Amino acid sequence: MSPGRIWRRRGWSSRASTPTWTSYGARGMGEALVLLGAVGTLALCAAVFDAVLAVPGGGAGEPLRRVARLLLQQRRRTRLADTLLVRTGVCGLLAVAVLAGAVLPLGERPVAEMAVGVVWFNAMEVGAWGALWLVGWGVNSVYPLVGGYRFVAQGLAYELPHMFALITVALGAGSLRFADVVAAQRGLWFAVWMPVAFAVYLVSAVAMAFWGPMDGPVSDDICGGVPAELSGPDRLVFQAGRYALLVVVAAAAVPLFLGGGAGPLLPPWLWTALKTVAVLALLVWSGRVLPTVRMDLFTRLSWLVLIPATLLQLLVVSVVVL
Repeated sequence: MSPGRIWRRRGWSSRASTPTWTSYGARGMGEALVLLGAVGTLALCAAVFDAVLAVPGGGAGEPLRRVARLLLQQRRRTRLADTLLVRTGVCGLLAVAVLAGAVLPLGERPVAEMAVGVVWFNAMEVGAWGALWLVGWGVNSVYPLVGGYRFVAQGLAYELPHMFALITVALGAGSLRFADVVAAQRGLWFAVWMPVAFAVYLVSAVAMAFWGPMDGPVSDDICGGVPAELSGPDRLVFQAGRYALLVVVAAAAVPLFLGGGAGPLLPPWLWTALKTVAVLALLVWSGRVLPTVRMDLFTRLSWLVLIPATLLQLLVVSVVVL
């Protein structure tokens, strides 16, 4: 057999000289960069929204000024702080947000297609608990520790209704894949069909991002809470992770309840971006107009109102679907 035949038989032709794993790796890296760019851009939008609402009539450049100040600021350190735990928690918050966003459709398809994308999204959310707790515990200071305890209590209150809302969506679509959830809303958005689940999701979204009325873990009454002792680049990465988490929970509402990228005239990716910005603006606005909710009141509301309401919504959807 000639060398040319051996070359072609083994799949080493000149037109396909690049190994398959290399092309897959390049494609995955490109999609990861697109995801990071999308999350970063929307996180900057959230920061601008927040700055404009904080300073009516201006303040759009405030996020960039904050970034510059934090990059130049010297790090403070408390006595006997566990630096490894603190850095793991600070970076973990941003990593959790990006990993949760990896399964969300950026238009027609997500970066990471998973048969259990809804479960993955919920699991990454729980990772935020660990990130905040590591920061609150690791700095060895009273107020950050109180903030960490507050977030654990807040998580125990919001996670059950949040999980039931996601189960309702999965039941209505008959799948845990985000693409199937979007396809199931071609006739009617789940926000219209499942209004209780949608409302509960929005409440749990601000609780997960510890934003607005659910900002107890970083509240002023405990001197800033979890990030109180963070400074310099550590505080910058923590704030970036918080904005990224807010963006991801807002973006998840689009495929879960608002039909994904469906819409007239415009391409799917643009409809997805517009819907995400609309939900994001609503969540940021809530942080400026609603007061902080006490954890004991929120826990009572969750167990007495939100959980029964989502269970009733789940029962209605199950009767209609099954």
